[in-house]
Amino acid sequence: MSNGSNEGGKLSYSAPALTKGLEVLELLAEADTSLTMKAIADGLGRSKNEIFRMLVALQERGYIERDAETDAFSLTDRLFKLGLHTPSTQDLMTAAMPELSTIALESQQSPHLVVISHGLTVVTAAVPGGEDMSFTLRLGYGRLATDSTSGQVILAFQSPATAKRIIDECQARSAAPIDRKALDKQLTAIRRRGYELHNSRDFVGITDICCPVIDADGNAIASIIIAYINRHTRESRHAATLSVLQAACDRISARLSPRLRSPKEMGAGG
Repeated sequence: MSNGSNEGGKLSYSAPALTKGLEVLELLAEADTSLTMKAIADGLGRSKNEIFRMLVALQERGYIERDAETDAFSLTDRLFKLGLHTPSTQDLMTAAMPELSTIALESQQSPHLVVISHGLTVVTAAVPGGEDMSFTLRLGYGRLATDSTSGQVILAFQSPATAKRIIDECQARSAAPIDRKALDKQLTAIRRRGYELHNSRDFVGITDICCPVIDADGNAIASIIIAYINRHTRESRHAATLSVLQAACDRISARLSPRLRSPKEMGAGG
C-alpha cells in the first residue's frame, strides 16, 4: 500500500490488489451472465495476467465460482450472507423473524422479507407456510425494484430524493426505459392504500400480498410479501391474509421505531 498524499486536505491511499478485487466483484455483480476471464479483463481494461491471481484468490475465499464447462465466473452468495450480519440488518431480522413465523402459521402461506440493494429487490428471509405444500423464493432472489411488487411497496414509502435514486439505479440495469409517470401513479396508489394486492406478474395462480416495514421517519426499510397460492379446492382468503400481514408489519415497525405512524395513517396524510 502506498503512502497517503494530502490533496485538498484529504488523505489518499492506494491498495492496488484490494482495488482489483473490488473491481472484479462489482463487475460480476452488474453482469447479467457469468463472465470468462477474458470478458472480465476486457471489462476492467486490464490484462488477463493482472487479474488471474485475483480470480484464484476470490474463488478460494468463496466469493466467486467458476463453471467447469464454460470457464466463466459468477458471484456466490457469500457477500449476501456477510451483508446479513451488519447491525442494521440484524436488527431487522431479529424483529422480523418471529413475525414471519406468525404470519406463516396464521395464514398458512409463505411470507418473504425483502429489501432493496442497488436497484434490485433481495429476499433476505422466508418461512414456509402451508399444511401440505408451500411456495418460497430462494434467499438472495431479486428483480428490478420497479418491476416487482415488493420493490414498488418499498419505493412507495420513500422520500422523493431516495425514490429517484433507486429508480435511477433500476434504469441503469434495465434494457428498456422506465415509464416514470406510470410508475409514480402506481406508487401513489400503493401509498394511499398502505399495501399492494394483485395477481403475480410472474406466476400463474399466485396472488402477491405485500406490506411495508416502516421506520420512524416514515420510510420503508423493507417489505414483507406473501406469494399466496390460490387452489381449486379451497376458498382464497386474501382479505384475511392481508389483515394478518398488516398487523405483523405494524408490530415489526413498532419494535424498530416505537413512535411511528402506520402505513395507512401515512397514506391518508400524504
